[in-house]
Amino acid sequence: MLRLPTVGGVTLVVANIIVLIVLCFYGFDTSDQWSFEDIAYRTGYMSIAQLPLIFLLAGKNNIIGYLTGMSYEKLNWLHRWTSRCLPLTATIHFGYWLGDWWPYGDFVGQKLRTDPLTIRGLVAWCVLVWITFSSVTPIRGWSYEFFVIQHVVSFAVLIAFVYLHVAPWPEMHAYIWIPVALFFFDRIIRGLRTLYINLSIFHPQQKRSGQMSSLWACKAEFTPLPHNTTRISIQNPPIGWKAGQHMFLSCHSIVPLQSHPFTIASIHEDGRMEFIVKAERGGTKKFFKHAEKLESLPVNQSGTQQVQLRTVALEGPYGSLRPLRQFDSVVFLAGTTGATFTVPLMRDIVAAWKSNSKAGSFLRVPNTAVTRHIRFVWVVKSRGQLGWFSSQLSAVVEDVKTLQGQGLKIAVDISVYCTCDESFTEEYKSLVTSLPEKKGLHQSEVEGLPTPRESAVDEKVALEKQTRAEEPTTEVHEIASSTPSIGDVETKESCGSDENCCCKATIEDEDAIASANHTCTCCSPKSDTTKAKAAPATTMTTERSDSHTDSETSSLLSKKMLLHPSIGLFNGRPQPRNIIRKSLEQALGESAVVACGPTGLTDQVRQDCVRLSDERAIHKGTGAQGLYCHIEGFGY
Repeated sequence: MLRLPTVGGVTLVVANIIVLIVLCFYGFDTSDQWSFEDIAYRTGYMSIAQLPLIFLLAGKNNIIGYLTGMSYEKLNWLHRWTSRCLPLTATIHFGYWLGDWWPYGDFVGQKLRTDPLTIRGLVAWCVLVWITFSSVTPIRGWSYEFFVIQHVVSFAVLIAFVYLHVAPWPEMHAYIWIPVALFFFDRIIRGLRTLYINLSIFHPQQKRSGQMSSLWACKAEFTPLPHNTTRISIQNPPIGWKAGQHMFLSCHSIVPLQSHPFTIASIHEDGRMEFIVKAERGGTKKFFKHAEKLESLPVNQSGTQQVQLRTVALEGPYGSLRPLRQFDSVVFLAGTTGATFTVPLMRDIVAAWKSNSKAGSFLRVPNTAVTRHIRFVWVVKSRGQLGWFSSQLSAVVEDVKTLQGQGLKIAVDISVYCTCDESFTEEYKSLVTSLPEKKGLHQSEVEGLPTPRESAVDEKVALEKQTRAEEPTTEVHEIASSTPSIGDVETKESCGSDENCCCKATIEDEDAIASANHTCTCCSPKSDTTKAKAAPATTMTTERSDSHTDSETSSLLSKKMLLHPSIGLFNGRPQPRNIIRKSLEQALGESAVVACGPTGLTDQVRQDCVRLSDERAIHKGTGAQGLYCHIEGFGY
């Protein structure tokens, strides 16, 4: 499906095209044959003059980004569309020269065969057409590493032939040297930053404390997770970062001469830098195979598996968004690995709340959080993906309960939507309903919840049991990966070929579904009217129940609950518009909506924010508070 930029993006691109066309033809009579040469010269000048802007928007360290506060990935789409305007003016330039020569018989062919300036210009135009064609999304996504290499080489060839083409006009040489200077400025800055981050000699304090034992500063542990996912963890990283930023990571001993951007899935307070990497193909697939290979190594004499670290190189951090601590209410919506972006942002606000509590006043803490309410929604396919952040989500719930007990008027509502693991929602429901009302889990008990690594082992054991009980069994992951994305418009319930239910029904109202205790019947012939099933989001407090003993609590925790009982678990898909509307209705100030995940989900969230803004007539005299929407994509 062809996906156009937003209205704001389209407006900028169209405005740029209009300005270029006007400057190319202003003051000329396009029907006058004797004006063709002048128009060709004018369009040639306009084509050369676009090169500095294109290179300004291309670098990871650029002046436009610093002035606007935008990171390079947010400017990259503008770089692409601005670059596509260059072939337009260059083609007009070439076309008017042909039109000027055409009345003179074989003069066109003679020029193309013998004139050095014309030959160089033709080669530059062909290279420009190739660059434009190879930069479209399907070609760029086919092999990104190959695209980057050929893109840089092609632009070097283009600049060389353009310089030779305009050699007789010295006044145009500046438009060639400026892009060259911008390219090397970006590369030098990136190289210096990379050396500073990755060489231990620039971090003497950490080297003296024993955190760095070699020349290279960063060593990472690779851990395999369910769904062909790898956790890459770097203890005591030499640099700081903000929640929501990403790094370029390379491990040349596993994937030589490649660097991949990954969102940082942890916050600075954790003391480690983590990445959750989904194996697709190429480098990410090699990371996962390496992690699996390490897990299969035999244990040592003490009964524990020896951790093998790999030297990695980091570049960054990159990425920026408006500080979320300044909003009264924040809504996070994530699909699968999109949680690597939203979970750290939520935890960053909670960390600010904890700092506020320790200081005793909002006014005493720099960069304090005025946020009152957080709504967090995560859509996953199965229980294995929950293990990525189950401990962090449970810790957030307990931290908020503790802060509420100290008098802070804050709230966090977390919901998880599971689309392809009905058995897990049943197990979770039975565990939650077995807990007496007003029974709370204290922090000491949360520490007994399974770690992400334990969660990965649990799902592997469950899959092995299913393999022995059912045939066939090798299609479990294939069916999960072939289901529609969570943001697709389709709302029907579908079943896999092995009769495993993948519930794609949209849950319109969590409260109504939970209270009605509906079940998902997409694989049952009895009824087809039920939309979805949910495990009730039981409200938990910090009071102890006399009828529930510590031994019973331990028994429940031994069943490996992946989620805190206060977290709602639903079988189906969320309805972003209703979720956002409820948050807006209770907001006392500005609200923010942050989404990261598949294109279908992010497009739907963006449209819902626009519709709700119109519906509530924000900033139009109704008194409705402002709404800020930030969409983070999987790629750029």
